[in-house]
Amino acid sequence: MSEWIVGIDLGTTNSEVAVVRAGQVEVIPVAVGVRILPSVVGLGDDDSLLVGEAARNQYALHPERSVRSIKRRMGESTTVQMGSQEFAPQEISAMILRRLREIAEAHLGEAVSKAVITVPAYFSDAQRQATREAGEIAGLDVVRILNEPTAAALAYESSRRGARKAIVYDLGGGTFDVSVVNLEGDVVEVLASHGNNHLGGDDFDQKLVEHAIEHLAQTQQLDVRQQPLVLARLQRAAEAAKIALSAQPFATLSEEYLCEKDGLPVHLSLEISRRAYEEMIADYIGETIEAVHIALRDAGLAVADISEVLLVGGATRTPLVQRRLEEELRLQPRAELDPDLCVAMGAAIQAAVISGAQAPSVLVDVTPYTFGTSALDEYEGEMYPYCYVPLIRKNTPIPVSRSEVFHTVHDGQKKVEVNVYQGEDPDALNNISIGRFLVEGLRDAPAGNPVVTTFSLDLNGILHVSAREKETGLQHSITIDRAISRFSGDKLNEARERIAAIFADQEDDAASAASTAALPVEAASGDADETARRLRVEARALIEKGERLLATASGEDADDLVNGIESVKEAITGSSSELKAAIDVFADLLYYLDA
Repeated sequence: MSEWIVGIDLGTTNSEVAVVRAGQVEVIPVAVGVRILPSVVGLGDDDSLLVGEAARNQYALHPERSVRSIKRRMGESTTVQMGSQEFAPQEISAMILRRLREIAEAHLGEAVSKAVITVPAYFSDAQRQATREAGEIAGLDVVRILNEPTAAALAYESSRRGARKAIVYDLGGGTFDVSVVNLEGDVVEVLASHGNNHLGGDDFDQKLVEHAIEHLAQTQQLDVRQQPLVLARLQRAAEAAKIALSAQPFATLSEEYLCEKDGLPVHLSLEISRRAYEEMIADYIGETIEAVHIALRDAGLAVADISEVLLVGGATRTPLVQRRLEEELRLQPRAELDPDLCVAMGAAIQAAVISGAQAPSVLVDVTPYTFGTSALDEYEGEMYPYCYVPLIRKNTPIPVSRSEVFHTVHDGQKKVEVNVYQGEDPDALNNISIGRFLVEGLRDAPAGNPVVTTFSLDLNGILHVSAREKETGLQHSITIDRAISRFSGDKLNEARERIAAIFADQEDDAASAASTAALPVEAASGDADETARRLRVEARALIEKGERLLATASGEDADDLVNGIESVKEAITGSSSELKAAIDVFADLLYYLDA
């Protein structure tokens, strides 16, 4: 490649840099195992420049020497204070871009002087010009300012073809926009956009901060609103709790030695439930849903015209976001790409197109199935104990872990049964049962005792399901191997050979039957005895194998094994034809379970 052109997502909360190399999109790590650079800049004690994680860590201790969320100020004729110095928004952004450029150069081993930089679709000309100026200050030739929804669509559609219309729902740390786009081949046409450049995950954090402030006022009679250091530490704790609530039903806002009262330390430890958190941010999510409908009207389209919903931005991990979108648009949003990285990926794809590089592709591991459990809830107007509750939705990137809280139904309930299903039907019994277990010995408590159920799926397709009584920590679990297994190349060849062998055996049996009809009676009888003996030996071997599998099987698999073992045992005392039929059925079952 003659000259590198990198793609940069200059985000409100985080930023990333990516490149296309050898035909694949590569998000460049900013540190070992880390591909996200916090969009925070600061000055150290010695006035040295801090960019990224170091600046974010300092922000909690010295907010007066740090600047975050500068993207919200882009395009303004103003300055921001950082320590004793003042900087234009373009200069702060340039510090972030310069750091990303250095990271890319170290990774590629070559100089980088050109970039595609993304901006929200609704950014004004002044905001776009300020972004371009920031790039120039950082020593970059900005070859294209690219709309973020266009970049995201390029990443999602890099390996897909066919004309369709989609909604790109982009909820980042500090900005929100929704775009209706037409996708056809490599062309992404933005039909309409709407958004709010002062709405995002930072606002979700602030709701949690306000909740903590009220808690301190009520329990400690403390007003910390005028204490910048305390507020900065609360901000950090709120962000951590928000992230945890995306996967867990409970999180704790926790800060040791937050401040002092009457010379004594004040510690914060405040549990937040996902339900309470979602009530705090419900109005924000409602505003984004309203924006979706405005964008659809501006594009002259109805919900029925939309084929896909693409999720962009870290705040889209909030379960409430995905639920509301699915309710409103009757489509399960696509989230197989990391929402924090897909804009940078799209920028890199656009950069590759400009530079004439090999057509890029995005590779991602996702689960092809939805996994969940069942619970008592209303179904078709009546209370039904087998309502399906998905925890890991299909097309979710793996590895992944998701938790949900369930509650006991009866006072003094001592046990709960956890059923594990694979499928999409709202009636759990119409899905595939892949396991179940009991949690016994629950405490004597009124109905509503919380039990936290967790599904964890790894890259090898192993699903680990656990259920824990929240108050006592009592826990039981099950591990399901090959939860997402499909025919690999080797398995496919083995199956092909097995089927071919079965057909060959049938042909041999037919030829043998024709030959036996002409044999003397004594000879035919001797062969029949030998055939019966071999069938009995094969039957006992299959029974032993079935009993070994039964030790680890569960659910319908265990029931099928028991029935199969009994059928073969009964057939051993019958005719050879009955035994062979039972063996064939049971062998197929064992092949399926052992695959």
